[in-house]
Amino acid sequence: MTMQDLTRDIWKALDGPDAQLNALTITGDGALSSAFPVTDFAGASVAAAALAMAELVAQTSSQAPVVTVDRRLSSFWFGMSIRPRGWTMPPAWDPIAGDYKTSDGWIRLHTNAPHHRAAAQRVLGPHADKAAMAPAVAAWHKSDLEAAIVNEGGCAAEMRSVEDWLAHPQGQAVAVEPLVQASVHDKTSASAWTPQPQRPLKGLRVLDLTRVLAGPVGSRFLAGYGADVLRIDPLDWDEPGVIPEVTLGKHCARLDLKSADGRRTFEELLSQADVLLHGYRPGALDGLGYDQEKRRAIAPTLIDVSLCAYGWSGPWTRRRGFDSLVQMSAGIAQAGMTWKKADVPTPLPVQALDHATGYLIAAATVRALILRLTSGRPTTARLSLARTAKLLTDMGLQSSSMAFVPEQASDLAPAIEETTWGEAQRVSPPAIVAGAPMRWDVPARRLGSAQPAWQQRA
Repeated sequence: MTMQDLTRDIWKALDGPDAQLNALTITGDGALSSAFPVTDFAGASVAAAALAMAELVAQTSSQAPVVTVDRRLSSFWFGMSIRPRGWTMPPAWDPIAGDYKTSDGWIRLHTNAPHHRAAAQRVLGPHADKAAMAPAVAAWHKSDLEAAIVNEGGCAAEMRSVEDWLAHPQGQAVAVEPLVQASVHDKTSASAWTPQPQRPLKGLRVLDLTRVLAGPVGSRFLAGYGADVLRIDPLDWDEPGVIPEVTLGKHCARLDLKSADGRRTFEELLSQADVLLHGYRPGALDGLGYDQEKRRAIAPTLIDVSLCAYGWSGPWTRRRGFDSLVQMSAGIAQAGMTWKKADVPTPLPVQALDHATGYLIAAATVRALILRLTSGRPTTARLSLARTAKLLTDMGLQSSSMAFVPEQASDLAPAIEETTWGEAQRVSPPAIVAGAPMRWDVPARRLGSAQPAWQQRA
């Protein structure tokens, strides 16, 4: 399957008009070294978001602008876009996170969050690093250990093959879910926001409750076209390994949604929002008193977009998960191990499930904005990392042997970004929508650095 074919399939899943595909030009040679065609996967997901943005721009003019997507730059953005100058990024992983050999196979532990690390250590005992943890893991059967850690509220995934996953009840449930589950509400009402030709999303208010990594990638794309993205985190949350990467273009505040003051502020913000992005496990936001009916009552014109790890149906609906865990569960790491003739799990060279889902979130949001503009009807949309994984594995193994050219100085945008941590540059944007350049008005900054308030609408 080519990038063009995959883009067409994604665009169809978004219910996009066929004619819009004629606006797309693809550039960039080579392919990342991987069992699966990750470079085409990256380019196609970026293309879907950019095509949606071009369609939105066309609402303000007589014709849709041309869209150019660079496969190679898209691949870089699927890794890290930021290039620090005189400082280094914090470590991406907790000391005990990673892949471990069990008595009958492999398992991955995800322990970046303190409460997830604590859950793993309640099962396996306190250990300072992977070397110390390994003997404790080796005594377990992989399925037993996965179940024990999940039951403690932690995050773990045994390595399965693609075939095993497709035979698993959760894999079967995900396989019949649509890539983007969208429902359009019958009730119509006018919105205060309208797009602008050169800065399409200027003044659009996006309330972002998502965290590592897919949701923040989606809201970063929206911020690149002018959206006012307000990210809300709990009082004690941090994810230092990715914050400089994903807070570009955003204002970041904290709220306690379990306190009366925090809930009052949240409801005020929500009532003025155009878009809500959230990545709570299914039912978790409902448990805080904000189910879909409540959210819609607070904000009748709201575009509500959510994501989860393992899908919206099946026995694992409420299971915690991350990109690296879904790669293990869905057979991607095992396929890479076989392809590379390796003796350890071999995941994708980038966290492609997160990033692709992020761009799909952005595309679904923009297509929902278009529908709201033309009909007054708001949309609720749902996506999952596991369903995005199926999109990738359905492409089949990579057949391209084209060399991937390493990053060059010319791949970086010339602007210097004054982040909280110091100066940085970014890789040049992976997509160009003619007449509406992707750029960010706010540099990356720490969580909790802003007040929980909207910027003044222009």
